[in-house]
Amino acid sequence: MQITRFTDYAIRVLTYCALRDGGLATTQEIAERYGISTNHLVKVVQELSRHGYLAAARGKGGGIRLARPPEDINLGELIGRLEEMELAECFGSGNACRITPACRMAAILAEARAAFLAALSRHTLAEVVQPHGALRALLAIPKA
Repeated sequence: MQITRFTDYAIRVLTYCALRDGGLATTQEIAERYGISTNHLVKVVQELSRHGYLAAARGKGGGIRLARPPEDINLGELIGRLEEMELAECFGSGNACRITPACRMAAILAEARAAFLAALSRHTLAEVVQPHGALRALLAIPKA
């Protein structure tokens, strides 16, 4: 199984914000630290804000920060919200495959999807950001 680039970037944004220990970060700053497109991150930040993972402060000196503690951000919940995870055509509403009504593959893939999300649900963002010091050094984030 593979997550999309969008979800990868979402995890990176949340990781960066968690490492700021409540301090504000900007989308531009995050994009520069990771070497990725600011335009992509703007969409990611909007979606994370819409789902209540980020809080934004507008105006001069504004930025983004986590809307809740890293311990309260469950990875399974996060990825389940951001990913469609239709593993085959038969998961979609189009039902393009003729054998879908009699095929067991959809049920098997649904079981695999559930297991994938269950494994992720046992972990939080707080675990991702350990060890703080090493990650802060790699991203050039000063100590809070």
